[in-house]
Amino acid sequence: MSLWVDKYRPLSLDKLSYHPDTSKLLCQLANSDEFPHLLVYGPSGAGKKTRVTATLRQLFGPGVEKLKIETRQFETPSNRKLEINIVSSNYHVEITPSDVGIYDRIIVQELIKEVAQTQQLDSSAKKQFKVVVLNEADSLSRDAQAGLRRTMEKYMGNMRMILCCNVTSKIISPIRSRCLLIRVAAPSFTEIQTVLQNVAKEENFKLSSEFAQRIATESEGNLRKALLVLEAAKAQQYPFTNNQVLPKTDWEQHIHQIAHLILNQQNSKAYVMVLFTFLL
Repeated sequence: MSLWVDKYRPLSLDKLSYHPDTSKLLCQLANSDEFPHLLVYGPSGAGKKTRVTATLRQLFGPGVEKLKIETRQFETPSNRKLEINIVSSNYHVEITPSDVGIYDRIIVQELIKEVAQTQQLDSSAKKQFKVVVLNEADSLSRDAQAGLRRTMEKYMGNMRMILCCNVTSKIISPIRSRCLLIRVAAPSFTEIQTVLQNVAKEENFKLSSEFAQRIATESEGNLRKALLVLEAAKAQQYPFTNNQVLPKTDWEQHIHQIAHLILNQQNSKAYVMVLFTFLL
């Protein structure tokens, strides 16, 4: 049983409920003969990943949804073992190099180069290149970004990069200049309310406009958070009431607990408790 945020995620560009101009542009790019490297940026929960996935489907068809997840191991020059999770199909690979911290350069150099040197397996595919989706690109080290730039230049013929990040200021200019920048802004409160109402209709329960507005306001433009809060609130108490307390995410609860502890015990003991309870 999947979460609503996954269950009701649109699979195609024409099913996306907001930012129609962006969807139209991505569709045109996917249908053209000159698909560029993309740098997709915007705040958390705005729908970057959903749009990237829908673009891949437009590029390669439904086969891109047949995913496999594997753990690959790499070795540093100092013989340290690194492990990274990889999500892939016959047409693309999705990775998050920042998961290995300062060793992200090795992942960029070895894994992306390996993918770039591999020809498209499906000779009948709409496009004869593979796509590498790189998450949290703004967390890449400078060395990793420099290596990525060289790879993008060398293997443009049979590979395209789609970089996802929150901000572009941390991406070096040589990479930005080689990508088409796609901004995915946070949805408006009204757009979030519309999505929430649609989900409630599909799940066959009543959601008042006032309660939907409360969730939209609380989510601060993060649609993913809004859907998670709605599902948690439904499990916590239904029918909804006007004074019902909205559930908090785990990280919000932890921050509240840390702040409460520090304010009530402003001493070294409180610091040690915070360190060992929440940070280690």
